[in-house]
Amino acid sequence: MSDIPPNGLTAVEASEKIREGWLTSVELTEACLKRIEETDPQIGAWAHIDREKALARARQCDDMRTHGRPLGALHGIPVGLKDIIDTRDFPTERGTPVFKDRLPETDARIVERLHEEGAVILGKTVTTELAFLHPAGTRNPHNPEHSPGGSSSGSAAAIAAFHVPLAIGTQTNGSVIRPAAYCGITGFKPTRGVIPRTGILQTSKSLDQVGVFARSIEDAALLTDAISGYDPRDAGSYARARPAMLAGARQEVPVEPSFAWFDLPFADRLSSDAAAGLNEVVQAMGGTVTRLQAPDTFEGLLETQRIIHEYEICQHLETVFADHWEQISTSLQPVVERGREIGRDEYEHALGVMAQLESFAEEFFHDYDAIITPSCTGEAPLASEGTGDPVFCTLWTLAGLPCLNLPLLVGENGLPIGVQLVGACEKDDRLLRTANWLVSELSGDNDKEE
Repeated sequence: MSDIPPNGLTAVEASEKIREGWLTSVELTEACLKRIEETDPQIGAWAHIDREKALARARQCDDMRTHGRPLGALHGIPVGLKDIIDTRDFPTERGTPVFKDRLPETDARIVERLHEEGAVILGKTVTTELAFLHPAGTRNPHNPEHSPGGSSSGSAAAIAAFHVPLAIGTQTNGSVIRPAAYCGITGFKPTRGVIPRTGILQTSKSLDQVGVFARSIEDAALLTDAISGYDPRDAGSYARARPAMLAGARQEVPVEPSFAWFDLPFADRLSSDAAAGLNEVVQAMGGTVTRLQAPDTFEGLLETQRIIHEYEICQHLETVFADHWEQISTSLQPVVERGREIGRDEYEHALGVMAQLESFAEEFFHDYDAIITPSCTGEAPLASEGTGDPVFCTLWTLAGLPCLNLPLLVGENGLPIGVQLVGACEKDDRLLRTANWLVSELSGDNDKEE
């Protein structure tokens, strides 16, 4: 028997034990709730939890298994949801007093999928104000003096603190990859359009993307498969087959992968310890990595993302800003005022530049399996200094590419630093396969097998 407590298991491990009868969903859920009770007063990852509803759902899952009924992919597994995802059973307050006690009438589409796949929704995780700039109260589980990142701060912290094995967040700039990097966990944002956004707060119809947090690549793939699918109510959702994430994560690479490293124009934002660690990773990978000078246009893409994001958030949430201006933080107010000044022509030009970047990426990945790049500028900043710089996520989010944080490095203060892999559009399974190869290669596992 393992000495690992139930809440310390990965989702794949817990799922296998539940199906084989070695663990019940009630035992797993109780272990998660106990861990939350012990540590969340210091971390603040959760906005809402309903202990009794969670345990009732877990009992229902156990009863289904005992009676031999069909089991979903996430049967009996607790999951946390970023508090911008609509849930009928929990308030969805979106990180702002404007929506205090808001109880949606319907679930988001991904919540319906979680129910269909047998998940136990434990509660809602803390987000920044309207999933944007203003920091929330959540702290980094590795050191509570530091930020967990934003805006999916609670989801990342909940995984790192062993509160739940799986959690869901969103990324409009860097809000899955950066918190995952700061918290030392796996974060995965699949290709834009893989996961439907229906019932999730819209801040940018062009840029908003759903992502997942876990403690392994397999777990991230398992959750992504479960919530993926076409939804015609989401204009960004596409009506064709999705990559098989878990199958991809478990595949062996047919040949040694080929990686690209871009010398980016904003590389001076990288801390010295992060730069040194990433350089060691690239050197360890030897001839599999090609170093490239980034195109001159890359630096201007930061402004392209800003224009699209700020213009669209002002369009989508103008009523909120107009009717509740005094409840909007002084962090967000200047951004809204700036976004209101962006003209339609400037916005449409930015959309054209985004389309050019997508075309560039389509051609680029004919020659490479993945781009290896920083997840963040370095270790998590102090909580008093904000949620950190998303600059190393901006381009890839703008392009809608699948992105994965791997918790491979540690900084000079003992805090995690992530390594990001970026893959080709709709080839997420290939990215996950490549990531597993990379982790094995760096750990020496491949050499041992030989």
